[in-house]
Amino acid sequence: MQSPRNATEVQMSQMVQPGHANHRGELSIGQLLKWIDTAACLSAERHAGCPCVTASVDDIYFEHTISVGQVVNIKAKVNRAFNSSMEVGVQVSYEDLCNGEQWNVCKAYATFVAQGKPAAKIKLKPFVPQTEEEKMEYSIAAERRRMRLAHADTIKGLVSNNPVQSELETRDCNMAVPAEKTRVESVELILPPHGNHQGNTFGGQIMAWMENVATIAASRLCHSHPTLKTIEMFHFRGPSQVGDRLLFKAIVNNTFKYSMEVGVCVEAYGHEMEVSRRHINSAFMTFVVLNEVGQPRTLPLLKPEPGDGERRFKEASARQKIRLDRKYVISCKHTEVPLSVPWDESNKVYLSFNNVTALKTLVAKANWVLASEREKVKMYILEEDTFLSIRIEMTISINAMEACLLLSDLRHRHEWDKHYASAELVQQVDKDDMIYHVISQTMSEENKPQDFVILASRRKPCSKGDPYVVAFRSVTLPTHPAKPEYTRGETLCSGVCIWQETDELSKVSYYHQATSGVLNYITTNIAGLSSSFLSTFQACEQFLLKNKDNSCIGLQDL
Repeated sequence: MQSPRNATEVQMSQMVQPGHANHRGELSIGQLLKWIDTAACLSAERHAGCPCVTASVDDIYFEHTISVGQVVNIKAKVNRAFNSSMEVGVQVSYEDLCNGEQWNVCKAYATFVAQGKPAAKIKLKPFVPQTEEEKMEYSIAAERRRMRLAHADTIKGLVSNNPVQSELETRDCNMAVPAEKTRVESVELILPPHGNHQGNTFGGQIMAWMENVATIAASRLCHSHPTLKTIEMFHFRGPSQVGDRLLFKAIVNNTFKYSMEVGVCVEAYGHEMEVSRRHINSAFMTFVVLNEVGQPRTLPLLKPEPGDGERRFKEASARQKIRLDRKYVISCKHTEVPLSVPWDESNKVYLSFNNVTALKTLVAKANWVLASEREKVKMYILEEDTFLSIRIEMTISINAMEACLLLSDLRHRHEWDKHYASAELVQQVDKDDMIYHVISQTMSEENKPQDFVILASRRKPCSKGDPYVVAFRSVTLPTHPAKPEYTRGETLCSGVCIWQETDELSKVSYYHQATSGVLNYITTNIAGLSSSFLSTFQACEQFLLKNKDNSCIGLQDL
């Protein structure tokens, strides 16, 4: 039976004509951004039932270029509605009509704000996901929102903790290109064709103009035609209207071996000249220059301008590190080894995101099968290709917030889980993320106890009906390397979700995606050859009931 179609879904197909293309006969990224913004806006307005404006567009990674004559297919749909804003997911692919082949181009997440009259925000109705994919995107949308809000602070922290003066001092200034040579300023008058159906400047048009001046700035550095690979978050700070003038400023902030970052900002002003300029948008774009065989060329060094130029240079280095960290952390496949990812200040936001997202993705799976039910404890299994996952579920007379607080502190887990010998809090990253060194009672094949370095990330509900979440995954810390007396174990994805069902009852569900170290233990329980799962989670229930009144002292942390 076919799943019902999402009521907010918008599909758009466009044939790439010569007027859409650049000098290479490839679809201009600016034109693609217009189509993405249009489709996303139409989807947002289907849900809101009123005009919507673009608030931001998350990072976009372009995997392929599109040629004249090929067809661009865009699918946009609302993932989640918050109070007055909503996230819209956009999937872009293209097809070759001659051979029927299709390729993914990029995926984008845009945030839209619903606006009433006169330009007042309105409260949105909830979005109810139906399919497994929609439930997963709905759940993870809260994590993406959290990451957006933390992004600016992450950049500031990394810049302040990692001075880059030594890098500037080691650069050969005689060989470097002065940044001021790449500077571009361009002004546009907003005419009626540039406006949307509300009289504001069309967000997609602004993004297209930003891409244009960024490309010119990049070309001035490399004296060639660059290719745009990544856009880092368009953030619309305010509107502009028909009749306004938009001033676009672009400059190369930093160059790396094979890529360069260009910063773009947009200011708006009226006919009263420039005395009341308003900063309305900014973005950072990463370009490469490809040689004859499609490989990136080495780029010249950049000499930043003193003052603001050096600040932009440092921030670009921070963003480059975050991009590399995020690309590894978020795109890391489960089959890759090692499972543990190095933890440091620069990637803590993305490791936390990945930790919670992996658990939420597992929770949203639709094919869980009830394997056993004994004394109010239910065990479900999920078999997928190379992975086996379990879910243990029980209803307990405890407040969900209290249960979250108790189960997120691994220092007390040995009180109910006999596999834990001890757990030391190594680092309190923030109020929601902690790193523990865990020593297990379980013996490895080498007849040594196992130890783990585990990141615990907890989340409170984003809206009614959401669970409290405690997610666990392995990380590596320089301060806690593997030691010969232990066998270092790894946790791929595990954790607890707690739903408040009534004023007095909560449903507690434990999830674990099996790794080789615990596979035998899990399959033995599934096959009914052991009852250790049952006894462990009965002990967990007793632990929660015994300590629920003692957890109140830390409730403010959630």
